[in-house]
Formats: sequence, structure tokens, C-alpha cells
Amino acid sequence: MNTYFKTTFVLAGFVSLLMASSCQLTKKMSEKPIKLKTYQDSLNYSHGVMFAQQVGEIPNFDTKMMIAGIREANKENPQLSKSQINDIITFEKKRVGIEYLAENGKKAGVTTTESGLQYRVITPGKGTKPALTDKVKVHYEGHLINGTEFDSSIKRGEPISFHLNRVIKGWTEGLQLMKEGGKYELVIPSELAYGERAMGDVIPAHSVLIFEIELIAIEK
Repeated sequence: MNTYFKTTFVLAGFVSLLMASSCQLTKKMSEKPIKLKTYQDSLNYSHGVMFAQQVGEIPNFDTKMMIAGIREANKENPQLSKSQINDIITFEKKRVGIEYLAENGKKAGVTTTESGLQYRVITPGKGTKPALTDKVKVHYEGHLINGTEFDSSIKRGEPISFHLNRVIKGWTEGLQLMKEGGKYELVIPSELAYGERAMGDVIPAHSVLIFEIELIAIEK
């Protein structure tokens, strides 16, 4: 088992024990639409919409627990410390990616390297492989595991060129596996991408990234 997954499982165990001492999440329940009758209703509703847009989709959303957290935070007596809350939220962001990588690694044709990078050969290519210090020209599409596309040189109609040692680790490693003319799918753990950093409003922190990359040429 590589270091990436060992660290992940230790964190998972810690957070599981922590959460067991607080509350159990319930399945998302459908609710009847509410009516906005007053200005205060609209104001509170607007705060709720803004909050949801800021934090994004919440797996296993539980309205009762969410409201309890807001209420106790407003009274400055939450049941969990700031560090505990940060650990739980961070783990939840990682958990989704971890589970995706675990399932994706079982698929036919997918290879997982020691670093945790996963790749699938779409087109083998017939040229040479680039070295770490080489400059390469590629076409690519990138999306999150939920299917959201965040970048595409193909849609821009222009490939990009860069030195392999000046990009994210997942690209540096993955492209050195490819031959000119080849096309691979790379599934990159967050630790080999942007890690704890969010890239604007496009890529959240701790995101697993998926790329289809075509190695057009080694420019050296």
C-alpha cells in the first residue's frame, strides 16, 4: 500500500471516531417548498441560498443537524472545537475523492502508480517519451469527478506548451509515461494536483482531477 493511501486511512479512522462522539448523519429528506411571506423570510432565505452556494453540495445533508450547528454557533457554544470542525470538513472533502480513486482503480485498463496517480491508455502513441526537463506540446480537457469541466485547450482551439518540471506533479509523472501521439486519461489525487489550495471558484481544495491529455510533440 503506498504512502498516500496509508495516510488517508489513518485520517479516516480518526475522523470516524470523532464523528461518532457527536452525531449521526441521516439521509437527505425531501421537504415541501416554503412560502416567503415577509421581508425577514426573504432575508433568511437569501442567507441560506448564499451559504449553500458557498459551501457547495453537502453529501447526506441533514437539515436538523445543519440548523443545530448554525443555532449553537450563533450562541457561541458549538459542541465541536474549531480544529475538530476543520478536521471533519477537510476529511469529507478528501473522502469523496478517496472513494472515487478506490473505485476507479478497479476498472479494466486503469493502472495505479506508487504515488497514487491513475492512468488509462486511450491511444498508445508511437514516438518517444519525454524526459523531466523536456518541453512538450499537448491538447487536454480537465474536469472534476462530478463531471464539471474546468478547462479545455481543445475548446480554445489551441494546444499549450510547457516544461514538464513546471506543472503539477500528476502531469509531470503522467506525461513521462506517454509517447508522442499518445492519448491518456490521468486521474490525479489532490496531493499530486493543488492539494489544500482552491483554484478560484473552479477547482475546490482537495480535488481529484481528471484529464484527457494528448501528447502532440516533444519540443525540447
